[in-house]
Amino acid sequence: MTRSDFLPFTRPSIDEPTIAAVGEVLRSGWITSGPKVREFEAQLSALFGGRPVRAMSSATGAMEVALALCNVGAGDEVITTPLSWVATANVVLRAGARPVFVDCDPRTRNIDPALIEAAITPRTRAILPVDLAGLPVDRDRLYAIAGAHKLRVIEDAAQSMGANWAGRMVGSTGDLVSISFHANKNITSAEGGCLVLNDEDEARRCELWRLQGAKKSGDSWDGMDVTLAGGKHNLTDVAACIGLGQLPHLAAFTVRRRELARRYFARFDRTLGCELPLEDYAQSNWHMFQVLLPAGAVRSVFVGHMRDAGIGVGVHYPAMHLFTLFRQLGYRPGDFPHAERIGSRTVSLPMFPAMADSDVDRVLAAMAPALAAAIAAGAEARTGAAGR
Repeated sequence: MTRSDFLPFTRPSIDEPTIAAVGEVLRSGWITSGPKVREFEAQLSALFGGRPVRAMSSATGAMEVALALCNVGAGDEVITTPLSWVATANVVLRAGARPVFVDCDPRTRNIDPALIEAAITPRTRAILPVDLAGLPVDRDRLYAIAGAHKLRVIEDAAQSMGANWAGRMVGSTGDLVSISFHANKNITSAEGGCLVLNDEDEARRCELWRLQGAKKSGDSWDGMDVTLAGGKHNLTDVAACIGLGQLPHLAAFTVRRRELARRYFARFDRTLGCELPLEDYAQSNWHMFQVLLPAGAVRSVFVGHMRDAGIGVGVHYPAMHLFTLFRQLGYRPGDFPHAERIGSRTVSLPMFPAMADSDVDRVLAAMAPALAAAIAAGAEARTGAAGR
């Protein structure tokens, strides 16, 4: 099998005009934060209904800045989900606060709003929800809870570009919204992200946290001052140029992802015993198509057999409270059973706009033998354990 025959889990779609535009930026001599970043921010702001937007080097950096803007620090608590990439909780720890996990809704696989209030304490400062695979969290319930308890909301919308809640694009409403433009996201700037803010005053404070807390007087650095210990989270013009080339394709990319999801659902063999995601074509951007393997199947065997068939499969994500870092905080197996079940059985099948319909069919055709091998490996392991 050649490399060109391999179907990856995801692949960015970058057109030739964007590649040429990046070359122009490189030739311009201005490759770090500059005019392209400002243009990218302006276009994102227009997309999000005129809200201030600041481009960041990553969505992780955007969340770090958001926590700083909310004055989250030592001794504070932030409620979030254990079913996400570890960045979601790592930024809370880096702020000196404690991530307080709440189990997920088994239907949506997002944080369960019905469990949030029980986790609120006098130390709680914010709620940090995640739109897993681009399926939006119930914003109505979430913000009702936050409002009643006077909490800030930092939306980890890393996977949500192009998704909407009740017809309103994610990022156009709400409190602080962090979005990713990593290479595997629905649009990309190679690396990067943005933070959507509430007003210009908050945006100016964001700029300080984004770049070392430094500010200048007017157009001159004479009289420069540093007012806080900011970080280094600025986006480059090279990355912004890629993002600008991606934005016009966002709607078409979202339509295509929904078409591919429909095909997965229509042609999936339900007798395989897999658990499919919530079927939502109105709000989800289908950043990923995730299925849960049958109980007892050895996931590593399944992934290996799919790879041998020329198909890439991802794992997004193990339940993070089971990692050593979070066990050191006192979390244990059994604390969040829904997240643990999903995290131990989830696989992400190929999903990206350049896929052909036949690629979906190829993935589904490979699943039966791969699952058979995974289930057999599980049975063998259980038999061996019983024999001991």
